[in-house]
Formats: sequence, structure tokens, C-alpha cells
Amino acid sequence: VQLQASGGGLVQDGGSLRLSCAASGRTFRDWDMGWFRQALGKEREFVAAMRYSGGTRIYADSVKGRFTISRDNAKNMVYLQMNSLKADDTAVYYCTATPRMALSGLSLPSSYNYWGQGTLVTVSS
Repeated sequence: VQLQASGGGLVQDGGSLRLSCAASGRTFRDWDMGWFRQALGKEREFVAAMRYSGGTRIYADSVKGRFTISRDNAKNMVYLQMNSLKADDTAVYYCTATPRMALSGLSLPSSYNYWGQGTLVTVSS
């Protein structure tokens, strides 16, 4: 399984970006998908996750109402639409995947088997 994240870049405060993650593997539709981020000098933190079925999406409180996770199973893609970006959103963003898991594990980095290489998002104030 390989995950390739893209779409990061430099954006001004209040701007928007859409991150994309391309996943290899024929069983993508059976994977729970997540996005995490890690700012310089800080621990990796949960951002958003989506169940394999697409029926459940969860978000960190810090991004709720601003970020939206979505997926396209036909294209083996997962997306993170980020609006109203703030300087605190500056981080390397990682796409993650794992076979179906318990709902309670969606926000835990230890629950995910596969990680992409990360894409840098920089928000200038």
C-alpha cells in the first residue's frame, strides 16, 4: 500500500487549500482514511478521518467547520478541503489508511497501518 499526498503550499491567512491523497491497492473501498498533521516542534495530531463506507466523518475540534474530508473510491483518492486557514494550521499534513477499524480508533495515529510522505502547508499571517 502506498499513499501519495499532494496539494500543500503557501497560502495567506483566511485562504483555502485542497489536499489530495492517492492510494494504491485494490481494496481501497475497505479502508478507513485519515489526515494528521505535525507542526515544527510539536507532536503529530489528528485532523480528520472518514470510515471506509463514507458514512462517518470525524474532525478535530480545532478544524471543525473549516475542514472537510471526502473520498472517491472509484479513483482511490481522499481529499481534505481546508478553508479559513490560520497560522496555527501550518504543519506537514499526512494521509493515513488502515483496513476497517473500530470507530473509537479513528483519531489515534497508532490505529493506522499506512502513512504517506506528507505535504507541507504554510499559512502566512
